[in-house]
Amino acid sequence: MIELEGVPELIDPVMVAAFEGWNDAGDAASTAVGHLDREWKGEVFAALDAEDYYDFQVNRPTVWLDGGARKIVWPTTRLSVVRVGGEKPRDLVLVRGIEPSMRWRSFCNEILGFAHELGVEMVVILGALLGDTPHTRPVPVSGVTSDADLARTMDLEETRYEGPTGIVGILQEACTHAGVPAVSLWAAVPHYVSQPPNPKATLALLNRLEDLIGLRIPLGELAEDARAWQLGVDQLAAEDSEVAEYVQSLEEARDTAELPEASGEAIAREFERYLRRRDGGPGQAPGGHATETGSGTGEGPGPYLRDTSGPGPGPGPGRGKPPRAPRPGPPESSAGPGPGPESGPDKGPEPGAGPDGKPGPDSGPADDGDSSDD
Repeated sequence: MIELEGVPELIDPVMVAAFEGWNDAGDAASTAVGHLDREWKGEVFAALDAEDYYDFQVNRPTVWLDGGARKIVWPTTRLSVVRVGGEKPRDLVLVRGIEPSMRWRSFCNEILGFAHELGVEMVVILGALLGDTPHTRPVPVSGVTSDADLARTMDLEETRYEGPTGIVGILQEACTHAGVPAVSLWAAVPHYVSQPPNPKATLALLNRLEDLIGLRIPLGELAEDARAWQLGVDQLAAEDSEVAEYVQSLEEARDTAELPEASGEAIAREFERYLRRRDGGPGQAPGGHATETGSGTGEGPGPYLRDTSGPGPGPGPGRGKPPRAPRPGPPESSAGPGPGPESGPDKGPEPGAGPDGKPGPDSGPADDGDSSDD
């Protein structure tokens, strides 16, 4: 039984989750949840038992000194709550952790238990995948759900993905079986510059989340970091003629594919989003392709049906924090949306890729962050 002592009664709570690892290319998703927690001063109220879900040879604990005393930080998943004020106050339950190594069904059941006790109305799971997208264009963000009614009422895509999946796909299906409305937001990260951080993709996810749940999110320096990141990649790509030529080919393909979308209705929707962000205060820069959405409620949770799908590959090492952009990889690494040579052997296969090689929004690999702090 889950007891949540000290947690106040929440107002229209929405759970927002992200997991480092296979579903977190460029650390874009986990950084987005970390940004929400930092900006709104989240208070941690629960942490899952690391012994139950993590292989410590894959996600190693870290040791640090606190005034001469040695302490250990174990890899885990933590839950915090933030209250967003304004004319219509709303609470967010933030879930941030590492993709578990084992017992995925129990992991999802435990998170759903918290959601039930807190009266969560909807679960939004953030993810990022590697794709054939140029860094010079707005980051594509797809909103998908397994609920046909939710897809229709919130103008989302109903997922048709088939193939390997990560904890994002498993948790979304667990929510669906439990009767909890769930949406996954996926940002596409350029596969030729997949190393973290990627503030541009993080910004796009937060902008899309704003549209989905109807909240103003303070962006701080994130918009400036995104501009600096793009300029850095521009400079590095310009030093290699092959990379520059490859980026140009991606730009042409992207512009051609999006040409039919430049309708009056699409332009009007984008202008409305711009005005909403502009009215909310300075520094609100548009970041991704979003569709018009609103908030929704659902029925109470029910039993989570067993799922026979297995877990995806475990996470690997490496997470960076400064906003500097890494050097792009060679164009021959771009044969598909999967990771290129710079991703290293710890990258999982591209789970969003179908037979045609296009990335799918249901799940995506990540340049994993071997994080032991959150």
